Amino acid sequence: MTARPDSRAAILFIFVTILVDTIGFGLILPVMPKLIVELTGVGLAEAARYNGWLAFVYAVMQFFMAPVLGNLSDRFGRRPVLLASLAALGVDYIVMGFAPWLGLLFVGRLVAGAAGASYTPAYAFIADISPPERRAQNFGLVGAAFGVGFIVGPALGGLLAEWGTRVPFFAAAALALLNFTFGYFALPESLSQESRRPFELKRANPLGTLLQMRRYPVVFGMLGAAFLWQFAHQVLPSTWAFYTMLRFGWDEAAVGVSLAFAGIVMVIGQGVFVRLLIPRLGGERRAAVIGLLFGGLVYAGYALSSEGWMMYAWMLGWALAALAYPSLNALMSRQLPASAQGELQGGIASLYSLSAIVGPPIMTHLFSWFSEPSAPVYFPGAPFMTATLLVLGSAALFIWATRHSAAQSAPAPLTDES
Repeated sequence: MTARPDSRAAILFIFVTILVDTIGFGLILPVMPKLIVELTGVGLAEAARYNGWLAFVYAVMQFFMAPVLGNLSDRFGRRPVLLASLAALGVDYIVMGFAPWLGLLFVGRLVAGAAGASYTPAYAFIADISPPERRAQNFGLVGAAFGVGFIVGPALGGLLAEWGTRVPFFAAAALALLNFTFGYFALPESLSQESRRPFELKRANPLGTLLQMRRYPVVFGMLGAAFLWQFAHQVLPSTWAFYTMLRFGWDEAAVGVSLAFAGIVMVIGQGVFVRLLIPRLGGERRAAVIGLLFGGLVYAGYALSSEGWMMYAWMLGWALAALAYPSLNALMSRQLPASAQGELQGGIASLYSLSAIVGPPIMTHLFSWFSEPSAPVYFPGAPFMTATLLVLGSAALFIWATRHSAAQSAPAPLTDES
């Protein structure tokens, strides 16, 4: 069964899939510190180190598995890969909920990292069923699901933790398995048999995928721009709490409120502004440039803010910065045949995972270096200013890669080469 182009029911399912995955990820965040303490008997400071390694193995697994899932979806279709990922997530959360020792948590995060790469075939699904001129809008809608999930998940996890540190894991499992059940009966296949290609191990890895993308110079350049954008974005989860506490004296509650506000702005930007503004701005290329420039401006604003309220004012800029990623993704998708959409999304996901591996250590070390009393220049906003430079580099690379008008307006007439 093949989905009709731009099927609302299919897009709704993908939205719910990403939302459920993100809520499930966020559900367990508030209880991880206490659970690690329970399993190891160490204090919070040492538990934070264990949690850092848990995040590391999760990101590494996504880095390697995203191209595998993308290539598998190009071979067998999006539906079976998505459903298998959801089922694996559900079972994995149950195992983690019963974990009697720390080692099993590490195994659980490895499995979650692999199954959590389900957004790779999910984005490929959207590319399959969306006409080229609407891909950015639909990618933006899916991106909004991430924002909603990161607002709802941690809040719900904190409430459920009142009944025990294991309860959020079982709630996350229930969400994943319910979504699997719904998808088993309701999700159509989006990739036709004639658009599929053989699975090749040499292409189903980060390096192989990127080498394959070199066949499409415009896409390869935009992938570089996307990586710099994603690298810059790692400044937020890694240093936001530390920076706002040091600079403005915020407590945990104030940090939580600010993150919720940022999530709301992102949801509005990706769910509403992307759909409204891209057609009015004349296409994805101009929208991407505007989004990138606003992103750089916001990061610089964070770095130079002298009062806490200014951070909220700069956060509003994400409503326009949110144009960048879905526009980039849509433009890359338009350059490739149907048989390579999963591979492309796997490559994008691997680059994001790579940024999540290398970005936080760099950003946190910059913060530490420039925040110490003995620093040659005391400037806690250094990581945010670094993010500004990365985004400006992303914008320059993007403009260079798409300097020919064909990259903006017309899908490249490529054939389905395997």
